[in-house]
Amino acid sequence: MRVEKPIAVPSSRGATITLAMLCIVYVLNFLDRQLISILAKPIQDALDVSDGQLGMITGFYFACFYCVIAIPIGWLADRTNRVRVLSVACALWSAATAACGLAGSYGQLVAARMMVGVGEAGGVPPSYAIISDSFPRERRTTAMAIFNLGPPIGSALGVAFGASLAAAFDWRIPFYVIGAIGVVTAAAVYILVREPARGQKDGPAHAARAGVAPIGLAATIAQFFRNPLLLMASLASGAGNFITYGLLNFTTLFLMREKGMTLSDVAVWYALVIAIGMGGGIYASGRIVDRFAARSKAAYATVPAISLILALPFFLGFVWAPTWQLALAFLCVPMFLNSFFLSATVTFVQGEVPSERRVISGALLLLVMNFVGLGLGPTYVGMASDFFRPTHGVHALQAAYYALAPMYLIGAALFLLLARLIRRSERRYQGAL
Repeated sequence: MRVEKPIAVPSSRGATITLAMLCIVYVLNFLDRQLISILAKPIQDALDVSDGQLGMITGFYFACFYCVIAIPIGWLADRTNRVRVLSVACALWSAATAACGLAGSYGQLVAARMMVGVGEAGGVPPSYAIISDSFPRERRTTAMAIFNLGPPIGSALGVAFGASLAAAFDWRIPFYVIGAIGVVTAAAVYILVREPARGQKDGPAHAARAGVAPIGLAATIAQFFRNPLLLMASLASGAGNFITYGLLNFTTLFLMREKGMTLSDVAVWYALVIAIGMGGGIYASGRIVDRFAARSKAAYATVPAISLILALPFFLGFVWAPTWQLALAFLCVPMFLNSFFLSATVTFVQGEVPSERRVISGALLLLVMNFVGLGLGPTYVGMASDFFRPTHGVHALQAAYYALAPMYLIGAALFLLLARLIRRSERRYQGAL
């Protein structure tokens, strides 16, 4: 068994290695999560799956396990070694990903997919806490933004690698290959990543809160949701994720069915849009929020609100565009702006809770964010597509995307309300000084 040696003040090199490994794990986390969406067309053809069933398996079924299991895992990780929890989780979801390739029916695919959700529940919350204890507050949002490059990199690699393998061989092969890579990565995390001391990078205000007596799981959950700032941050990010997953989980199918792209075209051009658009947006959001949050924490909410408002007309252009080339050109902008909320919200929540409750708080944030976004977003789009099929035929998915558009305004409104609550909280704090 490895001897745990937390470092009081980790070197910059050690923190960089930790961040790089965590980012690699997140890439695999999201790559595994998105494979079914990327390979939706050949899976539908092989297993006779409808859009509604696809939405359920990529959304609701997955989210039920992912969100609920994350809570006890987060509670356990706050009391044990977070790196070991992450390593075991990575091995589990990677093995389950390989099992997806063995599915011979929709029911078998659902069962394997649920096990992917169980494993991935132990991936992101411990990573949030490890990063928060490895980087000081003034660099934390940028570090979170680099970590959150995992989704765009994972999605881009999934599109490029998964679609290419499926086009050359069979849709099952990517599941086997990526699952095996994940198991090897889990072993590397166990060996290379050091467990940081909790709270070592927090300032005096957090130091005063550190070392508070541990409380039970039920009390921790109640305390989180009684905090209006944390509750509103969770709801607002849930709306943002509703858009993100509602869009991403059907984009490949939409581009192939309604815009005329082939799987080989998707492997190149859509992969580039994800890598450059979403990746650039997540990194830029971290730098922008770090800069403005130094003046007021309200930036954690105002920046995401503005980004969603700006993205809406370009999303509508993407849905309307008559050719796939024009559609991808429009899609670049919402890909860049849609995820501005992610690093901002995570950093805000991690900064609002004691260091010894960061994993469970991250899990509770993900519970709301992913149940609303991952659980309901794809489910809504898939069911809307089935609903519009009798009247819109082959353009039913286009109509479903138009029905997704109002969520941009709802998400922006929730983030503006969060900004108002943050400013009110800051005024109370300053008045108490």
